[in-house]
Amino acid sequence: MDSHNATIIGKEDVDNGEFIVLGHVKNDGPDNNSNENAANNQEIALTHKFFKEIAIIMPNIDEIHLTGTGQIQEQFIKFLADTPQYKNAVSTESTSNKMSDENLAQFIKEYFN
Repeated sequence: MDSHNATIIGKEDVDNGEFIVLGHVKNDGPDNNSNENAANNQEIALTHKFFKEIAIIMPNIDEIHLTGTGQIQEQFIKFLADTPQYKNAVSTESTSNKMSDENLAQFIKEYFN
């Protein structure tokens, strides 16, 4: 996960099965805006929309591990904690370089097993 792209990995069957790519979400970021206040508001709104689109792909979770290159993971963990549906989910994070979908699925499999 970074501020522009998220890859969601999960089990194909909740109780058992392999970790697979459940989806990708993209955040294009704000338009060029001459008004700094409007640009900041647009960036906040787009980030919130980005988080909601990620959450739609993972409606029922007990535990989540976020990894990526920036600080967006911390913001997403706060979003989850502030969302009633996810407030009891256990959240962990780590920093990593960008990975292919296959390597990311393997990383998550090793993390949870």
